[in-house]
Amino acid sequence: MSKKRNGLAVNADLSSMFNAENDVNMPAVNRKAALSIEKALEIVVRQMRASGLRERTVSDYETYVMDFVIKTDVEYLLAIDADTIYDWLSSMNVKPTTKRVRLKCFCAFLGKCFNNGWLTDMFWKNIRIRVDEEVKEGATEEDVFNILRLLDLSRFIELRDAAAILTIHQTGIRLATLSALEERHVDLENCLLRIEGALLKNRKVILLPFDGRLQKLFEVLFEQNRIIREEKGVQNEYVFITQSGESVFNENSPKSNAIAKRLNFYKRTYGIKNINPHGLRRGFAKDIYRRSKGDLALVSKALGHSDFAVTARYLHLEPEEVADKLREFR
Repeated sequence: MSKKRNGLAVNADLSSMFNAENDVNMPAVNRKAALSIEKALEIVVRQMRASGLRERTVSDYETYVMDFVIKTDVEYLLAIDADTIYDWLSSMNVKPTTKRVRLKCFCAFLGKCFNNGWLTDMFWKNIRIRVDEEVKEGATEEDVFNILRLLDLSRFIELRDAAAILTIHQTGIRLATLSALEERHVDLENCLLRIEGALLKNRKVILLPFDGRLQKLFEVLFEQNRIIREEKGVQNEYVFITQSGESVFNENSPKSNAIAKRLNFYKRTYGIKNINPHGLRRGFAKDIYRRSKGDLALVSKALGHSDFAVTARYLHLEPEEVADKLREFR
């Protein structure tokens, strides 16, 4: 027998009815002043997901913005200023390079708030963290083939890893893109990766050629993938899978990637420098730059960069050298 409903108990959640940010009669300037950082983050995250940004990027926004709120005790968006940001940075017991990564992410969040009309100026543009940059070398052809010669291609894992190393070395794709590649993206007949925009950071389609050695590795790997999927009862079309047939990317732990872990293992075991996703990608960039006789536009396009400045940092080019190359496009 059901209880008779009590008319004095309101069966609706009206707890936020009179929050300042929901008051349509309040002047716009006051509503903006009352907009909390958490609410702004919630809206920005929805916008990011709607535009198809990677979940890892979204997760970084959530982590660093909420870390700022917790460490500084700043609640409202308009209360953020340069001093509170410097306070946040000084609370971190991390390397300057790590601080700069976090600052970049936080400033990107503020930029989206500015674009939404919640902030009136971009005061954070002048905040800098001084870092003595270590010049990062890219993997050389010798590095790559030294490691490939050491791998036992009769074992599935080492076959997969060899294909992954050669794919990044020959195409320069990011680890995230590599992990999301499906067999339909690999044109074996024409030796091309046909990568759709949804897999790339700049959202633009790109075609990337590879050679006959990688073509052969792909052919063998696809057959091994098929056998493993049948054995494990798994259905997917990923190029790079684990021994259990699943994706090498762990959605529950965005920073966990089976390929990255294996490359780190090979680096420690065999003592070969730059055998990591960034080192291989950087090596690709430097090789294309050298072979194209300094065609910065070609390298930038191949890497999927949005501007030449990012590519120049990848190549560690001096500002004067960049200027000289840019003059060629004037």
